[in-house]
Order: sequence, then structure tokens, then C-alpha cells
Amino acid sequence: MDVPLPHLDRPFDYLVPDSLDADARPGVRVKVRFAGQLVDGWLLERVAESDHPKLAYLEKVVSPVPVLSPEVARLARAVADRYAGSLADVLRLAVPPRHARAEKTATAAEVAAAPATGSAPEPAAEPVSGPPVTAGPVSGPPFGTVGEGADAAVAGGAGLSVDPRGWRDYPAGPALLRALAEGRPARAVWSALPGEDWADRYADAVAATVAGGRGAVVVVADGRDLDRLDAALTAVLGPGRHVRLTAADGPARRYRAFLAARRGEAPVVIGTRAAMFAPVDRLGLVAVWDDGDDLHAEPRAPYPHAREVLLTRAHLTDAGALVGGYARTAEAQLLVETGWAREVVADRATVRARMPAMAPTGDDPQLARDPGAASARLPSLAWTTARDALRADLPVLVQVPRRGYLPSVACAECRAPARCPHCAGPLALPSAQGTPACRWCGRVAAAYACPECGGRRLRASVTGARRTAEELGRAFPGVPVRTSGREEVLATVPGGAGLVIATPGAEPVAEGGYGAVLLLDSWALLTRADLRAGEEALRRWLAGAALARAGAAGGRVVVVADGALAPVQALLRWDAAWFAARELAERRELGFPPAVRMASVTGVAEAVADLLAGARLPDGAEVLGPVPAEEGRERMLVRVPRSRAGALAGALHAAAGQRSARKAAEPVRLQVDPLSLF
Repeated sequence: MDVPLPHLDRPFDYLVPDSLDADARPGVRVKVRFAGQLVDGWLLERVAESDHPKLAYLEKVVSPVPVLSPEVARLARAVADRYAGSLADVLRLAVPPRHARAEKTATAAEVAAAPATGSAPEPAAEPVSGPPVTAGPVSGPPFGTVGEGADAAVAGGAGLSVDPRGWRDYPAGPALLRALAEGRPARAVWSALPGEDWADRYADAVAATVAGGRGAVVVVADGRDLDRLDAALTAVLGPGRHVRLTAADGPARRYRAFLAARRGEAPVVIGTRAAMFAPVDRLGLVAVWDDGDDLHAEPRAPYPHAREVLLTRAHLTDAGALVGGYARTAEAQLLVETGWAREVVADRATVRARMPAMAPTGDDPQLARDPGAASARLPSLAWTTARDALRADLPVLVQVPRRGYLPSVACAECRAPARCPHCAGPLALPSAQGTPACRWCGRVAAAYACPECGGRRLRASVTGARRTAEELGRAFPGVPVRTSGREEVLATVPGGAGLVIATPGAEPVAEGGYGAVLLLDSWALLTRADLRAGEEALRRWLAGAALARAGAAGGRVVVVADGALAPVQALLRWDAAWFAARELAERRELGFPPAVRMASVTGVAEAVADLLAGARLPDGAEVLGPVPAEEGRERMLVRVPRSRAGALAGALHAAAGQRSARKAAEPVRLQVDPLSLF
């Protein structure tokens, strides 16, 4: 039943009246009477008898279309168990809301062809706690042996011929495609080369899977990546061979695409995180691009991450898996180190040939030439690099971590942060002639006076993308200046001389590649109070640097940071695998995810204490905290070894069920392995 109460997270038996017998199929939406109310539900299974002697009747079949497949029902149960959530919460994420007009496209023949008996089964009693927990080391060469003829076309029964030469820069790449075409569950962590057209490589992997007679699900972070992948798959598979699932397409179009996938009209589904539960027959490959992007984390309960859902799905269906990106997360590194997946990387000679020339501004040689480089926002090296690229009629990309004009200001006299007199939120300036306004409550502070010294003049604490564009426009007069960010995201820019100022994730692709890429304000990324600060900084830098030309073609990247820092070293060498291994080793030593399983329990102090007191935590569980959380609440952290991950999730879910059964007033939010711990 679709009710948000943990103590009701189990199947209920109902009688099916004769009038609904034909339509009441496993997977359909229904309405049932429960506690005197009519509630929504899902029909999971039809059986001849029940263990309960007295049953109520099913009230209504909302639609005869079986939208919930048995495989997705099993996956949803496994995801709920992994994240200490309820099946109903996961099913809300897995199946989009019904759109009656779109549903009419399902013909009577298709409805009649659905099986009248069967089930959408519950998973095994032991919850799936993630592939790295259950997988042991894998021996043998990755995906088979690559020998002579590795560049030969991969042929399959679906009328496709896949050319593996796009993967030949990666020694294990052609063998990966061949394994997918043969239907083997090849699982890979791919580190993309600079300048790589990742969408084309994913299209190759999907085409190999389809050539083997199986389907694929590919998840990307945002609409711009989805458009690139959509175009690449259309070019390789042809029109009508895949559908896209994303909430941005609107409810009708999204539901039509979902029904097309459910009916098996297309073997491939691509989309944002909404596609991670997409129904695909004979699933042969699940793939996620740039799994470190926080857009892959679902903000609704039980807060699953697309990467973990897809890996669990591969584990349950014996499908292949591809986790790719320019950067590599500690979670992806764990897959490699446990042997659950093989890494697909290029050799160092190929990396050096493809990468642009890299330079930091904060190392000793640069400081000797430019003593102000340690504090300047645009040191002389960055300025001359941009100037030389513009003179060569090449575009220049400037990556700025913050959007807006001046997103943070301070008193010009005493340097105290300027805060709103009403809510104490940070003040920001929207433009050069604008009036300071609060970023939290929106109130204008036209008559601001510093409470520390009484000063009325403001200075920039943090410079945003629009102010950066204004400053660089003055520094390089006559050069076109474009901005790409939250207000307007550019997909592409022309290849001639021009400045492009973009926030991370909004960098447009330049025709022929950028002549220079400047990575500014590195301190804003590296000094964040976050476990993933270094990993996230490197991910954003690599994504920007990947758009530059190769060094031999004049491409240069300048990062305004100390070259001795580990994330900067990984960028300069283009070695995301080294940094991921280092990150994972440090987290293993300190006891942080993904080396351990950690859950956060957030709410008012009394509610958090109540839940933990009723939880039968597994042996070895460590309870850490409390630490302050938003809106006056507090957060406790519970840490266990990965081998006890399922027991921890089960204990927390059971404790939440006890509180909901006795109608506890204050809610508690449970999150397993949240992106942010602090």
C-alpha cells in the first residue's frame, strides 16, 4: 500500500471480486480499503489461498496496464532494504505518476497479452547490501583476452555491427565490447581520456549490448548530458531504438516513454536519475556517467543514489555494468579493489599524448617569477595563457565555482562578513549598481552598517561568474564574452577567439576544443567542510580541462592552486585512479564511507534519542555525535563494517516502524551513506 508508515511496510492480502478478475494482474495500480480509508496500492501477486481467514475485497483496479514489472518490484524491495526505507517510497520513485491520456496509447491487444497469473516477487529474505559486500576477487584477464582481431567489428543478432575502434585507446576496451555482445556480465570502471567523446563510447557499449540481444539502462546527471547521449545513440542505433526518461520532459511525455519501455518497444532507456528503475526486458547493461555528480543522489526518501541502484540491479539480474567519468569516486575505486569490476584505462603514453599542457600558479617556480601569484585571483601565468590563446584565435574557458555577481561581501573597513540584520544570512550584490540583499530571506539591506565598526562600504569576499565576466571583458577589450550558468547554460560555442565564463557543470563544448582553460578560485572548492571536497574539486577540474585541446595542438590548462596539493597533482598528471585509491585508503583508515557503512539520524534531540534507544543495532556499531543540523535539529551518525550493512539498515527501519506504530509526533530522517555527513 502507498502509505508512508514504516510499520506498514509489508504486503497485505485482499480478495479479488469476479468483476475485477480479468484486470487484477500483477503490476497494476489498485485501490483498497484500509483503516476505513481508500488508499492506493500495487498488486504484487495473485495466489489461490491466503493464510488469513478473513479478508476484505479489492475496491478498484485503477488501470489494467501492469506498469510494475517483477524485476523492478524485486529491485525496489532491495533498494528499500539497503537504505532503511519503505517499499512504497521506492515505488514512487520507480514508477512515474499515471497520466491517463498517455496511457490510452496502450492497445487492448497489449493489455490482453499481459500474463493473467504470476507475481512481482519479493526479494530473498536477506537484503541486498550492495555488490562490494558480496563480491569476491575476480581472477583472469578483464572481460576475456584481447588478441589479434580486437579491432574487428562486433556483430550480433540485432542487425548491428559495432566498431570497437573508438575504444582502442584503452587496452581492455575492445574486450569489454565483445563481452557485452556475447551477453557476459562485464563490469567496468572507465577513466575517460582528455577530449574523449564519452557519449560516443557509451553508445558503442550500448550497441554491443543490443547486438547481443539484450537491453540497457544508462543514467546521466542532467539534461545537457542526456541530449548528447540521445544524439549519439540515434546515430549508432537509428531512430526509435531507445527512449529517454526524465522529469524535465513533462508528465505526459515521460509517462509515454515509460510505457514504451514497459511494453518492450525499445531495448534501451536513457535518462537522468528517473531512469534508474526503468523497466527493460533482458537487461544486459546498466551504466552511469560521472557518478560523482551530486545530481545522481535522490533528494526524496529513502534517498538512493543512482550508482548504487544500478549496481544493485546488475547484481540481481546478472547484467553488465559501466561506471565512467573523467574523474573516479572512492566508491568506484572500491568496486575495482574488491574485484567486482575491472578498470578500463589508457596507458600513460596515450594519456600524455591526449592531455593539454598543465600548470599550477602556486608552486615555487611560479612564485619566484610572480610573488603575487599566491594571493592574486588571476595571476600573471593565467593572464598570459589566456592572452596567447586569444591571439591564436582560440576560445578560452574560465571556470568559476560561484554563480552570480558578488555572492558574498564583507565590510571594507574591518573585513567582517556582511550579514542580514533580520536573519543573519549572508549579503550579496546582484550587480555593480545593485543594492545588497540577503541570500536567505531576500530582504534588501540598502542602509547596511557594519555592527563591528559601523562602516558602510562593502568589498567582495567571493567573486561570482558575472563579475568575473565583467572584469575579463575590461582586461581583453573587443573579445566576445559569454557566460554559461544557472540562468542560461550554453551547449556549444564557436571555435574562434572568445572568453567563456562558466560555473562547474555548465561548461559548453567549443568547436575544436579550447586553447586555454583557467580554473579559478580553487580555495572555494578545496576548503569546503566536506568529506568529498578534494574529490569534488578534482571532478570539476577534470571536466573543464577535458574540453581543452591536446598539448600538441596548443591546449593549455592553468589551475590557480598550490601544485603540491594531492587533487592538483592528480589533475597535473591526469591520474584520477591514483587520487581515488589515495582517498579510499584514507577513508578506510579513518572509518568513513565507502570503506564502512554509515547512517545519519536527523531530527529533534528527543526524537533521535528515542529512535536509537529502540534500535537493536548490530554488534560493533559505533554511535557518533550529536552534531548540529539545520533548523535547530541534531544529527547522530551510526557506523558499522560493510559486512553488517544490511543489519544496520534493518535495525533502523524496524525502530522507525516502532515509532510510527505508536504515532510518535516528531519525525526522524534516516539516510544511509549520505553525500554530506557534516
